Amino acid sequence: MIARHWRGWTTRENADGYEAFLKQMVLPGLRAVEGYRGGYILRKDEGAESEFVVISLFDSLEAVKRFAGEDYTTPVFEPEVKRFLSRIENFAAHYEVRAATV
Repeated sequence: MIARHWRGWTTRENADGYEAFLKQMVLPGLRAVEGYRGGYILRKDEGAESEFVVISLFDSLEAVKRFAGEDYTTPVFEPEVKRFLSRIENFAAHYEVRAATV
């Protein structure tokens, strides 16, 4: 299994809107990707910003590529998301999941 990790930041005023967008638009869209196995949205409010970490789980790197394309380290987000984000991490990192507990 592969974990895809990406970070983005919003102003505190935009944080709730961005979180809602992730939950209502992004996650349902990911469910349609063959090989997608779930994920996490993490949020940390600190000072004037909110940091979001999105971790998506996929069966394989091939499944990641079905979602992100051949240049799979490039972040994927909908154009309308730009109204929420104040800055982004310019790459998505990928990790092999070696163990998990639930």
